[in-house]
Amino acid sequence: MKHLVWAAIGLLMAMGCQQPLDMMMVDAPSEANVLGPASMRIHPIFTQPRDWTGDARPDGIEALVEFLDQFGDPTKASGRVYFELFEYQPGSPDPRGERLVNPWAASLDTPDDQRQHWDRTSRAYSFLLAYPSIDPARTYVLTATFERTGGGRFFDRVILEPHRQEPRRDAAQPPAASRPTTRSVAP
Repeated sequence: MKHLVWAAIGLLMAMGCQQPLDMMMVDAPSEANVLGPASMRIHPIFTQPRDWTGDARPDGIEALVEFLDQFGDPTKASGRVYFELFEYQPGSPDPRGERLVNPWAASLDTPDDQRQHWDRTSRAYSFLLAYPSIDPARTYVLTATFERTGGGRFFDRVILEPHRQEPRRDAAQPPAASRPTTRSVAP
């Protein structure tokens, strides 16, 4: 009888230490889909021609790309992004005119890629797209295509409208960035 009591106590203790079965099972693929990117956008305000060498002339475009999860919150993504710059065609159903440069390609596949492009303040990815002949007084169309690691694709475009020049930097201030972070690829 004593052995039965100890066996019952041991069984109850063992059962009490286990988590319910539904708490132990995790459906990883659905969690990844819930927390992963559900949409992408080129940030329309902060994507503009920029001077990153400090010579008071635009060196290209700083593109800020934001990924949102299904709840509308900023999230990170893994894959490759391709940017294209086009002339602007006013009054056309498709405002993209002639493509001006070969596409720029950037990777977000490795931890180094993530560190290089992720901007904690904006919670978006920043890309410096070198195009020294950009004219900030002209209107352009910038597109981005993102190919997710593991499949899936996002697309967005923004019309870059003329704006005033950035204020000239004091000669003692170093430029915010020193070189482009993407490269143009051959068609």
